Order: sequence, then structure tokens, then C-alpha cells
Amino acid sequence: MALEIRHLRAICAIADAGSLSQAAAALGMSQPSLTSLLQRLERQIGTPLFVRSHTGVTPTPVGEQTLRRALVLLLEFDRFEADVLGTAGDGPIRLGSSQMDCLPTFIERLDEVLPAIELTVHIEPSSSVLAQALAHATLDIAVIAMSDDQEVPLAKQLGHRVLFPWIPVFIGLPARHRLAGQTEVDLADLADDAWIGPPGPEDGSLTSLRAATHRAGFAPKIRFECPNGGGRQLIAAGQAVQLVEPTAPELPGMVVRPLKGDPMRMRLVLAWRKERLTWDQTEHVYRAAMTSYTRHAMASTPFRSWWDRRRTTQSWDGLVGYFGS
Repeated sequence: MALEIRHLRAICAIADAGSLSQAAAALGMSQPSLTSLLQRLERQIGTPLFVRSHTGVTPTPVGEQTLRRALVLLLEFDRFEADVLGTAGDGPIRLGSSQMDCLPTFIERLDEVLPAIELTVHIEPSSSVLAQALAHATLDIAVIAMSDDQEVPLAKQLGHRVLFPWIPVFIGLPARHRLAGQTEVDLADLADDAWIGPPGPEDGSLTSLRAATHRAGFAPKIRFECPNGGGRQLIAAGQAVQLVEPTAPELPGMVVRPLKGDPMRMRLVLAWRKERLTWDQTEHVYRAAMTSYTRHAMASTPFRSWWDRRRTTQSWDGLVGYFGS
């Protein structure tokens, strides 16, 4: 079997996702097909590239070496492909994004680094809707937040890069909540609270919540359904709790706390239509998203406190490369 670009993409996708199922979804193929492809590669190379376990997959020493070389080759190939295709079509570049508290900073940064580009922005809580909009060319580029255990397939013609392999999901509590004074909140202690349902349930976010609470020994009492970010008044009024991203601000009447043991996580992915953006433009968007999110994270007291506790252990799973400096 001759080594092809798709094989290199598969290796990188598996390493990024840490899971064959999630990598298969990102590549737009079935898990059995990806498993078969990896097994053929490993037979050809003569040694395993990944170690499988019940928690996912991690690269072997040979896998790490192969991954480093594959990344260099893929970056150069993607740059070549983008420069050959060029930017096609008229009109502004249409950016889609999951709801992020760093979004104003992100857009401001994009206006600075891409001043010649007219940019329109569509905020969408559903990662599936964002992925479909890219596939159907109603968006050109998007920052997509995906639950750690959810599969949102991206069309094969799209380029994509992982912004953050995983970040924790926090909980928003009323300031007068009985647990508001704790450094971290045990999910099991929220069994009797009323919940605001997560947006985009068709993506699996509600399923992820139910799975996490099931492991904690209860079923969440979903009392409210609100647009993304629209439930904070209910939290401040003491009527509900809600999952929030770790950079969510602590508004009057509301506090943000990490969940003990990080029972729910998400990852951020940048995906784009290769014919609409050059490689340099995509790189500017990637760096603007990384910088904006990291700065907001480090400026967030709840996140910074969580990070300072985690960075001295192995539980950050490589996030030190993102937030370490």
C-alpha cells in the first residue's frame, strides 16, 4: 500500500482527537474504515503507531515521530493547495462561530490582521448546523465547539485544524447557591437543582449532560430551554443552574465554578472551505482565535484558578502547550 496524503491526515486526526470514533467523524468516514486503514498502515510500517486503551488512543514513540513529520508535510501541502485554489467567488467572507465570550476580542483581532477582507459573522450554538453550513457553502469558515464525546462529521472537502484538543465545561450557579463558596462543585451535588438545558441538543450536548449526570447517579431536571447565553438572568435570580464555557464571566448574582474531576469537556475546531480562503488568511484566523480564547481564559478568575491547580499534575493532558505561557 503506497502512502498517501489521506493516510497522513488520518494519523493526525487520530492524534488530535485521541479517539478513533471522533477522528472518524472529523474525517467523514466510519470508525471501522478508519480502524482498518490504521491497521494496514501499522502492518506496512511494521510497528504500532498508537496504543489503544479504554480511555482512547495515544501515540507510541514511533507514532510521535511519524506524527511530527506528517504535520510538516500536511501543513506544506495545505498551503500549496490553498495557494493553487486561491480565493473564489465574490462577497464577504462568512464566519460562523459557536457562542464564545471571547468573540468580540476575536472579531476585533480579525479586523486588525485582515483589514482588506469584509467579514460577516453568524453566531450559532449548534455545531451540527455550523458543519452543515460549511458543507453547503453558506459559511466559509467556522469555529466549532464540540462535546468531547460527540461526533460531528465535517465534509471531506473542508480543511480543519484543532484549536484546543479539550477544555473543561464549568457550571454557572446563583451567587447565593449553597455550593457557590466551593472551589469546585461535585456534579452529584446538583441532583436536586433545576437545570437550563444546553443549546443544540441535536448535536449530542444534551446527551452528554445526561451521560455525565447518569455517571454521577442522577437525571438532570431540565426546567428551562433558552438560547445560548440567554439563561443567565434565571441563574442570577436563583432559579436554575447551567453548563457554561470556562471563560464565562461572573455576572452580578452569578458565579462560575469548575466541576470536580472535569466530567464534561469540549474541544474547539477551526474548519473552512479551501476555495474561499488562502492559507495565510486561514492562519490569521487560527492565530486570532487561539490568542483571543487564551487571553480570555487567563483573565478569567475561575479558569485561572482551575488551571493553576491542574498545571502541576498530569490531568491537563498537554494543555500546557496552549495555556502554559
